[in-house]
Amino acid sequence: MTLSHDVAGDGPVLVLLHSGVCDRRMWDAQWPALIDAGYRLVRCDLRGFGETPAPDRPHSDAEDVLALLDSLGIAQAALVGSSYGGQVALEIAARWPDRVSAIGLICSALPGHEPSAELRALGEREEALIEAGDIVGATELMVETWLGPDADETAREAVRQMQRHAFELQLAAAEEFEPVEAVVDLAAIQAPCLVLSGAHDLADFRQIAARLPHLLANADHVELPWAGHLPSLERPSAVTDLLIGFLKERVPVG
Repeated sequence: MTLSHDVAGDGPVLVLLHSGVCDRRMWDAQWPALIDAGYRLVRCDLRGFGETPAPDRPHSDAEDVLALLDSLGIAQAALVGSSYGGQVALEIAARWPDRVSAIGLICSALPGHEPSAELRALGEREEALIEAGDIVGATELMVETWLGPDADETAREAVRQMQRHAFELQLAAAEEFEPVEAVVDLAAIQAPCLVLSGAHDLADFRQIAARLPHLLANADHVELPWAGHLPSLERPSAVTDLLIGFLKERVPVG
């Protein structure tokens, strides 16, 4: 199965990987600016999000993304991942380091991370609402949890629509299949990495961001004092500028 995706632009390839409460539409604000900056963009919906059907068997999101790049004839790309998309980017870079030229991580999750009591409690509240049939309540819980104080109503409505659609798509599946997480060695990652975190994010993700420069060979961490968990939606132009500044140094165009 090929992931639903968009491709546009010319130049070095940049792959955008969405968070676990969004789909590929979360990059709408960055899309034209990154094309104008000289990159060929690929964005996709992982299984069970956006226009990609929910999985009907065990699967690997990292392998799905790599298969998409193979189908497009892309040998190497820079990866930008938000939250769970960042975890997928890290897995790809660790398992196939020669395929990755640079990595941008935005409030990234981390392979093998043990969730805190706070994060587990959030998951239990979400599950209880879903089991009670309160999809609206579960959606609002995600909107309120993951967007920071700078998010306007446009960003909130975008997350609301993407998360609600993901819930409906996944709940309609005959059986639930979680993605298979590979055990990876982050020391294998050689690509330069920009790590962005939000001062208003949950502690798990702030701690992951602080750890990553010690786990990766070439990573810089920048905490955004205004941001929650989804800064690319909260202040789109600010995050776009940071990404372009990083990429221009690491993956020059022309």
